[in-house]
Parts: sequence; C-alpha cells; structure tokens
Amino acid sequence: MIRHTAFALAPWSIRESRLDLDVLAQTESVFALSNGHLGLRGNLEEGEPYGEPGTYLDGFYEARPLPYAEAGYGYPESGETVVNVTNGKVIRLLVDDEPFDVRYGTLHQHERVLDLRAGTLTRRAHWSSPTGGQVRITSTRLVSFTHRAVAAIRYEVEAVDQPRNVVVQSELVANETQQYMSGDPRESARLESPLVLEENVTVEDGMAIMVHHTRASELRVAAAMSHEIDGPDGTRIETRGAGDVSRVTVATRLSPGERLRLVKYFSYGWSAQRSRPAMHDQVVAALAAARLVGWDGLCSDQRRFLDRFWEGADVEVEGDAEVQQAVRFALFHLLQSAARLEDRPIPAKGLTGSGYDGHAFWDTEIFVLPVLTYTYPRAAADALEWRLSTIARARENARQLGLSGAAFPWRTISGAECSGYWPAGTAAFHVNADIAHAATQYVDATGDTEFERDTGLPLLIGTARLWCALGHHDAEGRYRIDGVTGPDEYSAVADNNIYTNLMAQQNLREAAELSVRHPERARRLGVTDEEIARWRDGADAMSIPYDERLQVHQQSEGFTQHGMWNFAATGLSRYPLLLHFPYFDLYRRQVVKQADLVLAMHLRGDAFTAGQKARNFAYYEALTVRDSSLSACTQAVMAAEVGQLELAYRYLGEAALTDLADLEHNTMDGLHMASLAGAWIALVAGFGGMRAGNGRLCLSPRLPESLTRLCFRLCYRGSLVRINVTSGETTYWLLEGPPITLTHHGERLELQGKPVTRPNPPAPQPGLTVTQPPGREPAPRRPAEGP
Repeated sequence: MIRHTAFALAPWSIRESRLDLDVLAQTESVFALSNGHLGLRGNLEEGEPYGEPGTYLDGFYEARPLPYAEAGYGYPESGETVVNVTNGKVIRLLVDDEPFDVRYGTLHQHERVLDLRAGTLTRRAHWSSPTGGQVRITSTRLVSFTHRAVAAIRYEVEAVDQPRNVVVQSELVANETQQYMSGDPRESARLESPLVLEENVTVEDGMAIMVHHTRASELRVAAAMSHEIDGPDGTRIETRGAGDVSRVTVATRLSPGERLRLVKYFSYGWSAQRSRPAMHDQVVAALAAARLVGWDGLCSDQRRFLDRFWEGADVEVEGDAEVQQAVRFALFHLLQSAARLEDRPIPAKGLTGSGYDGHAFWDTEIFVLPVLTYTYPRAAADALEWRLSTIARARENARQLGLSGAAFPWRTISGAECSGYWPAGTAAFHVNADIAHAATQYVDATGDTEFERDTGLPLLIGTARLWCALGHHDAEGRYRIDGVTGPDEYSAVADNNIYTNLMAQQNLREAAELSVRHPERARRLGVTDEEIARWRDGADAMSIPYDERLQVHQQSEGFTQHGMWNFAATGLSRYPLLLHFPYFDLYRRQVVKQADLVLAMHLRGDAFTAGQKARNFAYYEALTVRDSSLSACTQAVMAAEVGQLELAYRYLGEAALTDLADLEHNTMDGLHMASLAGAWIALVAGFGGMRAGNGRLCLSPRLPESLTRLCFRLCYRGSLVRINVTSGETTYWLLEGPPITLTHHGERLELQGKPVTRPNPPAPQPGLTVTQPPGREPAPRRPAEGP
C-alpha cells in the first residue's frame, strides 16, 4: 500500500514533497500524463532509477503467440501487448562530470506536483553531487490536449554555490529494458526489443527523427524531437544519433544564479499502412505546429481545454478533503484516457502503465463511459465508434464459436480476442450487452439520432443476434442463456446468470426498438419483422432465477444451493483468492469476486422491487470479497439506495482511493480506470441518486452524515445542469442549454432560468442487518480535513 506521507491534501493537485524510491513505480502511474492518444508515465527525466519506463500510443501493440498445453477448437492463437515505444522524456544532466542521480549525492529538496487545472507535471529538485556541486533543477511537462501527437518539457538548471560545468543530454531512446515479472496474472507480458529500427536521422539544429516497426504486428511508429535552448554565451549544442538512441547534447558553464533553459518538443505517430517517409514527415510536421505555438501557447491551450472540461464535469465535496482530491484526480485521469481517443480503445489502465497488456475490457462500457457520457460525451462516442470499427472481427469470432451475430472480445487492443481460452473470459458474453447498454445510454443522454442510426443500431443488431444464438426457450417457455460467465469471475460457465440475462433482455428490446425507429437502415443490415419478433419474444420470456425459500434472486441458476465458502478459515494474506486457490474450488462455492447481481440492480433497477433490492443486497454483501477494484463503487451505489448511507460512504472511500492508496497492490502497473470512474459513480449515482433512461433524468439525493455538501454537474440532452446537495435540501440550476425536465425523488421539476430547491426526504430505514465476509469489510472512513 502506498503510505506516502509526502502526498499532500489539496483540492486541485497531487503534490509529493519528498521522493520515496520504495513507491517510485506507483508514483510513476499517479503522475502519468496522457491525452488518450499519447501517454507518458511519470518517470524521472534522467531515466534512472525507474519502476517501469513507459511511453505508449493508444492502439499500438506487438502480437505474440498464446501457448496451450493442449490446443482446442476456437482457442485464440495470438495475443496483443502494448509496446513501450520510443522514450522522449529522457533529459540527462551532468554537473562537473557527475551524473544527476537521486540515489547519489545529497537530495536537499524534491517536489513533484500534478496540477489538475493546468494539466502539467512540475518537478523541483535541489541536489548536491557526490563532489559537492549544487544545482537546482526545475522541469514542467505536458501532453497536449490540443496537439494530439505532441508532448513537451521545459527544463531548467541553475548553479547554486559556485560556477559549474553543466551538460544536458536530451534523448530519444527505443527498446528500453523492462522490469521483471512477478507472476501476477494482472501484469503484462514482457517484450524484448520489440522495435526494429528503420531510420535514425539527426539535424544539427537539435532535431532528431526515429522510425521503427514491430516485428510481428508490423506496425510502424515514428518519433521526433526538437529543442529551444537558452543558455549563457558559449553554450554549445551537438546532435548525434545511432542505433536506438538519438541525443542532443548541450554544454555550458553556469555562474551562481545563472540558468540553462531548454524546451523539448517531441511528437509521435503510428500506422499499419503508411510508409516510412510518410511517418517521418508526419512527426516533423507535428513538431513544426507545436513550435509555432511555442511553450507558452501549449500551456495556455492546455489550461483553456481543462477550464472548459471542469465547467461541465467538476464535482465538489465538502466534509472529506481526501475524497474531494480523489474525485478530481479521477476525473482528470479519465479525461486523459479518452480526450483524443478518436476511434481507439480505452485500456483498463489507460495509458498510465502496461498492466493487463494494455487491453480494453468491459470495464470501459460499464464504468468509464457513463462518466464520460455525462461529462465529456464526445469521448464516449469515440469509444463506441471504435467498437463498431471492430465489428467484422466480432462477427468472425462469433462464427468461429458457432454463433451468429457479433461476439466482441473479452480483452483486446485491435478488436481481436486476446484472452487465452479461460472460462471466466471466453464465456463472459455479457461484454456484448455491456456495449449495447453503453450505446443506448449515450443516445439517451445526448439525443444524438445520427449516432443512434449509424453506430448504435449496428452494434445493437449484432449483439441481439448473438443472444438469439446463445439462448433458447425451454419446455416451460422461459428464455434461457446457459453456460455463461457474468461479472463475478468466481462463478464461471453458469446457467442464467441474472446480470447477463437482464442486460441481454435490455439489448434485445432496444435492438427491436431501434430497428423500428430506423427501418431503412435496419433493412440494409438484414433485419426482418420476424427477427424483431424473436428479439421481443426472447426479452419478454427471459429467465430470472429466484430463490423462493430465501426470498432473494439467484446470481445464477442454482447459485444459492452451492456450498458456502469457508471465510472464517481464509486468512487475510490469502486474498485475492484467485492467487491462492484453484478456480475449480471457487466455481462451486458461494463466494463472489465482485458485484454481479448487485450491479444488475444498479443498471436494471426497473427489474427489482425496493424490498427485493434490500434483501438481495444483504445476502450478497455477506458473500462478496471484492477481489476486484470494480466492486466497491457498485456496492456504494446500492448501499445508498437501500438506506445504508454510512456503508456507502466507506465503499466510496475504497473506490476513490484505489490508486492513491494502492489498495489493490498493483498501481505500479498503471491506474485502474474503472475504479477511478467509480469515485464519480459512487458520488453521483450513489449519494446523488442519479438514474437516467427513456429521456428522463432522475435524481434522489441523500448524503451520509460525514459529507456536508455534494455539488456536481451533468450534461443531458444538450443542457448542463448543476446539482447542489446538502443534508436537508437539493438545489438545481440550468447552467447552459435548453430548458430541461427532471425528477427529484419522483417529483417532476422544470428547469429554466431560476434555480429550484427541494427538501431531501429521509433515507429508507434499513430493515436488514448487513455484514461482509470476515476481514473483507470496507475500511472505516475518517473524513480528512483540507489543508
């Protein structure tokens, strides 16, 4: 766990006031910068020490074989792993021939600040070399939101006590050595020298261009750097390149108080089709555009972009400064994961690390896209348009499995299935309904009929056809979907998983509705009246398992008859269970990795009564061990809905602090995008009670005692609404856009020019005692005070 007392509480920044090498890899993830296309881990400029060097381009990967002890029909034969591409962050410093290295000499002061409003990472260091040479170093870096291919670093060195000979080496470096593997399956595969050099060209004015391609996937990547240098008279500049390194060397002599300033611009591009000369020209042109704007222009553009984002997305929390900082940190990184996505996936770790091989999962559609849909909808549309661009591969995957329709992959970068055969992945067909749900949610929130027709409809038709291939009517007329895996990966290949069935039911109904709404487009996609009728029949007869004796829904058919997991005999050191017990044993017990049925109650609340929700929540709380970062936010939402507000507050803390406190012990591999989204979900859907669908925005706000105010913004149907919740009342403002109708605890409100205030009714009284497995209770929350 990160116990980094140097992280200061601040509403708009993450500030590290001292360097702790024991958590260097974790802070590299926390301080990562990205724009959805290009991502830089927060490595130190001098390159060493490091936890994991990382420079990533969304969608850029190397192919690798997936070995099996025994092959089987339909098993994916190859996987994809994100590539650490050419590193442009490196700026080495030598003071009187001594390399600046924080492990040597004396580090008098070291500070890093991630500014969530400026979109920059600033570092300040005061260092004495082993021979006593003192310098101050200040660097500021950014990955531009407005120049998709560009990053930049402003680097300054100042002599402190006496004249010093200073040499700065600015580099492009490819095929860096990666860290060792720990054996945790959540890590990525390690690639040895995946990039093959095609070109290394340097120009004497401080420019260098490198072009490589991957060995197996045959993707081409280009990187270039250019510099603006301001130093004393006599400063010398030399540019050299060979092999996988290009270097610009700046040498000067600094008097006390004198500074050497360097602005480094670096740019990237990749393609599966463009030639080497075309890639070369592309990155040179990107540099030219960046230099035209200049460092100050890049910073100004960055600030304006973020100002606009925060106007529509900010969440204000009073009563817990730690949660306030965490939710803004979360929103900033979610924006970074998707702002310049442009028909590429959102990986589970964003572009902050190589965890999970850089793959995208269902996490995107169920956790990340709802946040973007209501705060930055263009990015949500981009992510869904990427899914549509891969539908041909999804259809081929379905055909290989003997199914019709589109079977989207469990994990992927390019759209191909990258999960080796595994019941918890191969059978997790719910990803298809998750994609359909996200498309439906986006259309409902935006009213974008063009997207509905051109993107949503083909996605929903492809996925609806899959459910018809997977399901069947039994002798009693119920529609069954057997042999699937729901969100709970500790229960694989089950019959009638309730989450899968309810989401498939919605998928079928929406596909039918959209086909009727867009008949011409539907006909071009081969939809007939008979097919629409089959979809509706399947949805209406969907099997929903229920245990009459216990008066609870079953996560899947027969689940409540399974033997109980022996929680009392499971020590805390044996979590997560997947690393200490065979899946065979997990599959046949009542133990839940993450919210499954409880997630169904959040997303398909219309399918449950209030009493059923309370009983289901209590039953599954006692079984859920939260061996996944995806669970806490959902449990927070449903705890709030059934009146367990303080429990919801504790789950909020877990979701919000997953990475800032390294609760999953793998933040070093990258941030958890879904859990970051979960901080927003727990606040807005949990304590804000926000639900939306069928053109209606509904809110049922209530706060736990620990929070005194929650204020958030939502984009809905072209209107920007501000919702301010206190313990006693809620006030609604229409900030932008046309008048909007919403509901407050079921009361219909019309928002136009003036704010509207309504009292918050008391929360429902919890009628059932709720407990968690021993040792798996969410940590008690002590609201943190602000600075």
